[in-house]
Amino acid sequence: MIDVWSVNDTDNNMPAEILTRLVSQMSAHPWWQARTSLLLKLLGRHGISPGARILEAGCGWGTNLVALERAGYKVTGLDISRGMLEMLDSPNRCLIQADLTQPLPEDFKPYDAVVAMDVIEHIDDDKHAVRTLAKLCRPGGLILVSVPALPELWSEFDEIQGHRRRYLPQTLENAFEGSGLNKLSRFWWGGWMVPILRVQRRLDRARRPEGLTDWELYSYYSRVPGFLGRQLMKLFFFFDHHWAPLGLNPFGTSLLMLAQKPDK
Repeated sequence: MIDVWSVNDTDNNMPAEILTRLVSQMSAHPWWQARTSLLLKLLGRHGISPGARILEAGCGWGTNLVALERAGYKVTGLDISRGMLEMLDSPNRCLIQADLTQPLPEDFKPYDAVVAMDVIEHIDDDKHAVRTLAKLCRPGGLILVSVPALPELWSEFDEIQGHRRRYLPQTLENAFEGSGLNKLSRFWWGGWMVPILRVQRRLDRARRPEGLTDWELYSYYSRVPGFLGRQLMKLFFFFDHHWAPLGLNPFGTSLLMLAQKPDK
């Protein structure tokens, strides 16, 4: 069942047609699989055990949602896109249609953890978005936010997805100002990808065909690598998941922030 908290236009984000047509492609991509694996490890390391109530804000294709359910969490998926939620809907699944820029209802029950993986970069006022995430979390609960990093990597891929920005450590810190949250850690993820993407961005600008539609461009940038490429990505992410949370990456394609809502 889909509960409706608020409704808003999604035209300023990724077009719904692209979202719905890429479900199988994205679920098979090593990057999305690796990010889900990292999410599960971070929840466990910070005491959010199976059985805890988790809200995934911006559940999108449902990659994290399904993995959290399989791991035994009581997860609720929240998204602005009605079309995506309808694709995920099932009798035993909790889903909410809501816009994080809109007021929250007064009768919701706060969650043990609130997860927003690559969400706040879609919102003009990311500070307001983080404050909303904090309201959705119970006292003592965990907030986990990931964002795309390094403005130098900005491309048409970001534009198609409706990104407002890519982050640096200070701009992510700024987004948490005034939220009342206690920041636990902030680290780079996907450091091994940065040199590759720097070269790829230059080559793409030189070789990419002109006149492609948004759909064609998104497919171009998000294409799933071949078998060998997938195995190498999985291996690199395996090591990255060990050193990234320790703050050993000097840079990365993403930044993650873990914060806790103070006990009252």
